[in-house]
Amino acid sequence: MAGGGHRGWRWAAGVAVGGLALTLAAPLIAGHAPTSLLPPGFGDEPAPSRPAQQPQSPTQPATTSQTPKPGLQLDLSDLAPPAALPPDADNAAAAELSPEELAAQQQKYDLPEGAHRSLDRVGPLVQAAGGLAPGAFGNRSGEYLSILLRETKAPLASRWGSILLRRALLSNTDTPGDVSGADWVAERAWMLVRMGEADAARALVQSVDPDQYSKRLYAVAMQAYLASADPVGLCSIQQGGASSSASPSWRMAEAICASFAAEQGRASAILNQTERKGDVSGIDYRLTEKIVGAGANARRSVKIEWDDVDRLTAWRYGLATAANVDIPKPLMNGVGAHVWAWQARAPMLSPAARLPAVEIAARLGVFSSSALVDFYSGFEGQEELPEGLADRLKALREAYAGTDADDRLGGMRTLWTAGNGWDIVNLLALSRAAAALPLMEVNGAEVSHLVAAMLSAGYDTSALRWASAAEALAETDGTDGWAMLCVGAPRMAVRIDAGRLRDYAEAGLRGRMALAGLAGLGRIGGQSLKEANDGAALDFRARSRWERAIGEAARRGEQGTVAILAAVGMQTTQWSKMVPEHLYHIVAALHRVGLDPEARMIAAEAIMRS
Repeated sequence: MAGGGHRGWRWAAGVAVGGLALTLAAPLIAGHAPTSLLPPGFGDEPAPSRPAQQPQSPTQPATTSQTPKPGLQLDLSDLAPPAALPPDADNAAAAELSPEELAAQQQKYDLPEGAHRSLDRVGPLVQAAGGLAPGAFGNRSGEYLSILLRETKAPLASRWGSILLRRALLSNTDTPGDVSGADWVAERAWMLVRMGEADAARALVQSVDPDQYSKRLYAVAMQAYLASADPVGLCSIQQGGASSSASPSWRMAEAICASFAAEQGRASAILNQTERKGDVSGIDYRLTEKIVGAGANARRSVKIEWDDVDRLTAWRYGLATAANVDIPKPLMNGVGAHVWAWQARAPMLSPAARLPAVEIAARLGVFSSSALVDFYSGFEGQEELPEGLADRLKALREAYAGTDADDRLGGMRTLWTAGNGWDIVNLLALSRAAAALPLMEVNGAEVSHLVAAMLSAGYDTSALRWASAAEALAETDGTDGWAMLCVGAPRMAVRIDAGRLRDYAEAGLRGRMALAGLAGLGRIGGQSLKEANDGAALDFRARSRWERAIGEAARRGEQGTVAILAAVGMQTTQWSKMVPEHLYHIVAALHRVGLDPEARMIAAEAIMRS
């Protein structure tokens, strides 16, 4: 998608799958489906009550998306030839084994005939566990969906949009008819890697039996294993990967696997041969040597020096993190937010080293609010803390364990008044404390922050209770809280005043987001919508190809297609660059296909983060 006022979109159906120039990958806990980031009861229907105003159907809107800056270059193009080889190209690694030896190696991992998992429906997240329905992508072309994923820049503006997209990509859904199952998994996993979801990407590639991999899936799987700092995880696919590509990364992976199989002689021979050929050198060779030295009965001691290294690749990140080698800050500062999210999941690093990465992961939706608070709690009792963390932990302790409600609210207020009170990390950290706070007398600013904290983590039914704080919500500082309840509550529990909404929309972006969200949810329409939109003059007609596409997907009831197209419409790292009309189309489409909880949380997030 183009950014700003440009409505053009590259929908060229002839875009080739290509060789992505991928050479390395990332890790995840094998056999474990991802845990939910949603609070208990999120999306459940609350007890029915009379709505403050019956929802009405709005007219239609239009929008565009933003183009974010590129992230980490995930390749070793400076070290290796392209991953895609000509059909007649010889593979050096495979050529060293006889056909009988190669077959014997493959039998270590291949499944017997009849035991293969089907590629007709792939994904670790089944519908009973919260995944989308098998037919979530309808009859859409797999090549069309693959192009959408490949062209979408990540991370996305919306944390909730990212959570929804992850859910769609991990779901056990039917493979489109015009792509192979392995290649469709590769496209989904590659998107997850770029979103910072290293663990999820690994879980997805592990849903395919190793002997069913395509060339593209081998390349993406290596990226997934490297992103999760698990080079040893490559051993189950190393033989097939080496047969699919002449990249020296697979040869180096063979040395690592040999070392961890206690075959140190073979591991050393591979390293020495690779060094003589000049295929891999410098920091990439030394890091491989470091991992080989961690294998069984290894006697290699390697010192890693980053002098003259000007960029971080997936290979360098994955091996350095796996070996607990510090990556220089200038190199980490030059990568995208998704790489920091990979680091947040690396258990071999100290909590202090992971702190910045964990907070970035929480912003992106990779870490839940519960995981964030649990991480903070791990610092309790430590004498040496990162700068500024002691005061934050003290405030959090008071917010969760204060002697009474006033003390707990005081702890929350400390965080709201320190720096940016609307920072999503602060809101997420306080979400459970806010949800547990009993109804009490608060002012407008406090009720707005309480509602924002609860909705940031999906505690929509808890936030609903504060609809009765009418006086606080009626204050000027309570307008944000009022607007978030208008869009985020599971039912219409506050009165939507068209005049107040008009003034709010004219005052700034938050108000325009509120108006777009309400229109998308069908909670305002007709003459009330016209009056509220009098000053903002938002255009609710579907005019661009993207706007028509997401509307048509919604009419067909394709939840998966809508989730992908919603992500296409949120290709920016800043909510301030999101177009309100764009939000309307996303919310309206999600609402129409039955993803109403996600639609409401995205609309509320747009208000709190604009």
